[in-house]
Amino acid sequence: MTSLSLFFNPKSVVVVGASTKPTKLGYGVAYNLIAGGFPGKVYLVNPKGGTLLGHPLYASVDDLPEPVDLAVILIAAPAVPPVLEACGRKGIKAAIIASGGFRETGAQGAALEEACVEIARRHGMRLIGPNCIGVVDTHLPLDTTFLPPPGPLVGEVGFLTHSGALAAAVIDWARGAGVGYSRLVSLGNQADVNETDILPIMAEDKHTKAVAMYLESVAAGERFVRTARAVSQKTPLVALKVGRYEAGKRAAASHTGALAGSEEAFNAAFRRGGVLRAATVEQMFQWARTLAWAPLPRGNRLLILTNAGGPGVTAADAAEENGLALARLTPQSRELLAEFLPPAASLNNPVDMLASASPEDYARALSIALGDPGVDMVMVILPPPPMFSAGAVARAVIPLIQTSEKPVAVVPMGHDLIAEAVAHLRAAKVPEFRFPEDAASALGVLYRRARWLETASEEPLRPVGEEQKRAAEQILAEHANLREEWLPQSAVKGLLRLYGIPFPKEKIARTAAEAAQAAAEIGFPVAIKVISPDIAHKSEVGGVALGLNSAAEVERVYAEMMERLRAAAPQARITGVLVQQMAPEGQEVIVGAVRDPLFGALAMFGSGGVEVEGLGDVAFSLAPLTPSDREHMLASTWAGRKLAGFRNLPPADKDAVRDVLARFAQLVADLPQIAEAEINPLRVLRQGALALDVRIRVG
Repeated sequence: MTSLSLFFNPKSVVVVGASTKPTKLGYGVAYNLIAGGFPGKVYLVNPKGGTLLGHPLYASVDDLPEPVDLAVILIAAPAVPPVLEACGRKGIKAAIIASGGFRETGAQGAALEEACVEIARRHGMRLIGPNCIGVVDTHLPLDTTFLPPPGPLVGEVGFLTHSGALAAAVIDWARGAGVGYSRLVSLGNQADVNETDILPIMAEDKHTKAVAMYLESVAAGERFVRTARAVSQKTPLVALKVGRYEAGKRAAASHTGALAGSEEAFNAAFRRGGVLRAATVEQMFQWARTLAWAPLPRGNRLLILTNAGGPGVTAADAAEENGLALARLTPQSRELLAEFLPPAASLNNPVDMLASASPEDYARALSIALGDPGVDMVMVILPPPPMFSAGAVARAVIPLIQTSEKPVAVVPMGHDLIAEAVAHLRAAKVPEFRFPEDAASALGVLYRRARWLETASEEPLRPVGEEQKRAAEQILAEHANLREEWLPQSAVKGLLRLYGIPFPKEKIARTAAEAAQAAAEIGFPVAIKVISPDIAHKSEVGGVALGLNSAAEVERVYAEMMERLRAAAPQARITGVLVQQMAPEGQEVIVGAVRDPLFGALAMFGSGGVEVEGLGDVAFSLAPLTPSDREHMLASTWAGRKLAGFRNLPPADKDAVRDVLARFAQLVADLPQIAEAEINPLRVLRQGALALDVRIRVG
């Protein structure tokens, strides 16, 4: 058994700080272990001695008669390090420090916390906490918390949280909401064990069918993504990540850097890791319970079965909002429904059986819907029938739902009149919701998980080999003195060539005459663009001129540009201009990447040009990209969708965009020296694409 497993399946537990006073937290921990039915041995430590709940109180850990698997420590923070030393001497390999007064209180507390970690590492011990409420395993059972009884319902949802107070609140809420837990862990300050460490231990439990996570951040982003991706291929993961709104984003000189906040990075990380991101605490648990209880659908076609029109229409709207499509019943299914439903009933989707629908009608209609090949999932809406009890309807449909390979969500609407139905559904582990919107959200998550599993084994795209990567590293080594500046265009173009990213013919010129000669060699028309490490957005200061058709025009525009730049950016270092072949007409997009401090390289795609930040039509994915990452970026942006053509806009080469996306994302992922990089615009032609303006900043 590993030391992490000991937190959930110990053979023996010692409570250090057990108290004989029922008002003390140390009494609560001892009571929950002993009265809660923990099947192993419980030892209690209090220097005052005596007995508690029929157990002797030992004066110290050193006095324990035998080795112990798990220690729960709830004493004043300054006293914790010597107690940990005693635990180490006793061979204890897992300890929960429930005490507060550590890093959360300031420098002195942080020093105490570091001392605890050092002691634990020296003794090969793992720590949860400090400043936490501990762990629960409802099936063992094990409850190391000090929370008042009754504890959580026994169930299939594992819950991992950074907030002990939230855990305390949701345990009580969950009892009323019908959410049962398998394992629960409050991580507190995460001085040692963090969410990435504990996630596989939570998920490997045979009773855990889904894991919910309340996260304030993650300790090691790239390791979290790898771990979550491995875990979520077997166990569904749902997260509520709080702190979504930032007071300000980090300073960045590119459009990509300005748009890539931490929330975009978390969304990309969750998508790669197969983590379903909820918006509220209630939604997180509704999703987790549904994932634990319901089978996954084969598609997104939903059949709505109701006895009232209004709720059915509400469900139809909610279905579309959650990526679901209304199923079309076969003629045979419609004929079968018509045999027993009133003439005024609607046989379209939603199927409105009218208020007179009996429990038998509900069951018969549900059986037909589940047997229809065009239906992937069903929502049964149940406002209290006027002539029958909602409980009778629930009893009639439960056997069908339990034996179905298609997911069914039931919506008993109301409170007192549906209490019996809710009780029956929860006992049968049938997902139930008060309103259609919540049911549609949960069914949509089942579909999203099914789709993610189809691509879960994908490997990131790496179209460029190791030889090119080594050559690119050499280019950056030659410019190592830049530290945090934009690479010169010669280096940028060298990197693009190595990674196979096409760009127009071009030459660098340092005088008007050189620019005119370069233009003649390239062939008219040309564009000229200022080269300066100090000018991030060239067009904003008049540093770009397009469509020049003669040598004389190039010389004149060069002189005008230099004069304009001296006025607009007098401190800027200008090393010349880039004379560039004018690309054919096409659609313009932006391709970018930025180095996220937590998750590494983050790729961006969206609508290009000077208004990219205002439009906000962008999507992010972790780099390097998987095939499904690329498709997500194209499908979720207008820039990607209109590549197929729109009104008078002709189609552009979507495959060329896919290729550039993969290559540019790999470029930044391969070279950690790159802080941010951007192609804006990438001109997408009928065949092919050209990177017209590329900037790369090292840092």
